Amino acid sequence: MTDRRGRTDSLFAINLPLGTIPWVLAAIFAAAIMSVPVIQAQTITVLHSFRVGSSPIAGVTLDRAGNLYGTTVQGDPSTVFKLSRAGSGWILSTLYTFDHPNDPTDVYAGMVFGPDGLLYGTSYEGGQFNLGAVFSLQPPATACKSVSCPWTLTVLHSFDGSDGTHPYYGNLVFDSAGNIYGTTYAGGAHVRGTVFKLTRSNGWAESVLYSFTGGSDGGSPENGVAFDSAGNLYGTTNVGGSYGYGTVYQLSPSGSGWTETTLYAFTGGDDGATPIGGVAVDAQGNLYGTASSGGSGEVGTAWELSPSSGGWAFTLLHSFSGRSYPGPFATPTLDAAGNVYGTNESDGGGFGSVFKLTPTGGGWTYTSYDFDQSDGQYPACSVALDANGNLYGTTPLGGVGDNGVVWEITP
Repeated sequence: MTDRRGRTDSLFAINLPLGTIPWVLAAIFAAAIMSVPVIQAQTITVLHSFRVGSSPIAGVTLDRAGNLYGTTVQGDPSTVFKLSRAGSGWILSTLYTFDHPNDPTDVYAGMVFGPDGLLYGTSYEGGQFNLGAVFSLQPPATACKSVSCPWTLTVLHSFDGSDGTHPYYGNLVFDSAGNIYGTTYAGGAHVRGTVFKLTRSNGWAESVLYSFTGGSDGGSPENGVAFDSAGNLYGTTNVGGSYGYGTVYQLSPSGSGWTETTLYAFTGGDDGATPIGGVAVDAQGNLYGTASSGGSGEVGTAWELSPSSGGWAFTLLHSFSGRSYPGPFATPTLDAAGNVYGTNESDGGGFGSVFKLTPTGGGWTYTSYDFDQSDGQYPACSVALDANGNLYGTTPLGGVGDNGVVWEITP
């Protein structure tokens, strides 16, 4: 198997599109096992081990009842699933199987609930032009009495290249009017990806807010965008910038459209390189993210960007250590206390970890839960938090069938 950087990895014979599963492609086990603090007094539970429809790369979304929703990408075709509590256990039901003509395929991103109660997502391929699509899933009109009641799929937009191609890992976001925002990895005016908007208008009308050039503004965004309280959008690019190692950008609405500003360009040094995850925005407008490589350990960093009088100030929160590239892939998750949560597929004892960064005395304390393969392997998802502080996520490998798991970490 060959990754997008031209390297070959024969450890896993998984039939996936070129350059789409870096957690597999970079699986190199020759690494020092680092001793790090463990997330204290917490227990992991495997809620479901996949045997068919494997590899849940994206994380899960919770509804108000505590049910979990996610996607799988391996097992051909992709699926959307739901996990529901049943007594002391969980029941998995398949909401949709992507096996119809012109269906979205290779659904790497997670599902999110829109303001209308439907599930929304993107696909890397599929749609009318096989270049990716935005879609929604609507539940049955009447209550379902079995574990397999298909939802109704509607393709909202199929990308044709001029407006972008191949939406990747990023979840969609909504504004207060119900408009949808996201990114594409490639395509657009300069073939280096786009930020797009879907507006409800007798259906859905798509518009490109920005096309990346791959130069100082960056290119190839692999994750989505996030809003601040003023309506600005923020995200990362995987390449480009002043040093060629990716950027953090802002898109600000203006009378004539949207204005792009590069807030930070990664140097490839101690600050990190090749950010793949997006950004999380706190109430003060600070941005939190990760880089998948670079840093003192060469396997990624966690960082903060804070608005200041001179622009934006970069703070290194943590340099990861572990086996070889890649490091963290997903957008961090923030809680109300200011803690930062994430996953790292190349940290821990070789099978990846869930990490927590706690602000303490002007610095940050790092703790982690390290997977051991039986409970999961190579997490590449964002962490979901419920109201009780429980953490939820997925791994694409590991578990009973070695086809990935959905996990819960409880206080």
